[in-house]
Amino acid sequence: MKRILSFVAISLSVIMLLTGCGARGNSENTKVSADEENTFRIGLEAGYAPFNWTQMDDLNGGVKIDGNSEYAGGYDVEIAKKIAEGLGKKLVIVKTEWDGLLPALTSGKIDAIIAGMSPTAERAESIDFSDNYYKSDLVMVVKKGSKYEEATSIQDFKGAKVTAQLNTFHYTVIDQINEVIKETPMDNFPAMRVALESGIIDGYVSERPEGISASAANDNFTFVDFEGGFVTSDEDTAIAVGVVKGSKLTEKINEILAGISEEERQEMMDNAIKNQPAAQ
Repeated sequence: MKRILSFVAISLSVIMLLTGCGARGNSENTKVSADEENTFRIGLEAGYAPFNWTQMDDLNGGVKIDGNSEYAGGYDVEIAKKIAEGLGKKLVIVKTEWDGLLPALTSGKIDAIIAGMSPTAERAESIDFSDNYYKSDLVMVVKKGSKYEEATSIQDFKGAKVTAQLNTFHYTVIDQINEVIKETPMDNFPAMRVALESGIIDGYVSERPEGISASAANDNFTFVDFEGGFVTSDEDTAIAVGVVKGSKLTEKINEILAGISEEERQEMMDNAIKNQPAAQ
């Protein structure tokens, strides 16, 4: 009988312990969910100035990057602040490599992509996009003093070694240049700047704001703004916020973006170009 009573007592203790653990687990899960509901987690690579970059403090409105001691700044970050404020949520920056942005979004790691991303038809097959929050022209970043500095047409880059960022439409438009030497695409813009400086390439395709940034970062760089430029579509040169398919955020984000005037957007971009770390 004593053994039976002891077994019952132990069993009850175990049940109470498990129940207690379950209650704590549920409480913690509820807390996490509540925290997540109060945050707006956005992904960007923090390496595409002036749209987004990495810095070591909160200078000029930099936002702490989740999980490390770095901060993110730039035009995308300012747009993200506006959206987070409009949503009534705390902005959380998740630094993510370019190729990892779509998987991070579709897996739920982030709520949105605000990373200078164009709403191309191919991307729209897997995610939704907001209305545009910026539109820019393509340029070619080259070294000062090179024979390409005075180019007026993309066809002036015949025989040139040219590249662009991996998995962007920038790389596809290189095919419009006759007899160009299309080099392997690169992961990010810092890598392309190094390749240009060292002579591995003669130029790389970017958007105008990045071209301005490259020139500000390195006195040896300039960019070519073409009269006879690349043929692009509006979806290529526009930039929008990426969200998961069917997201309720799309309509809310569009309402917030509609409240940001063109003059304010241009001022934000001008400040981003001025405040980028390379321009300090």
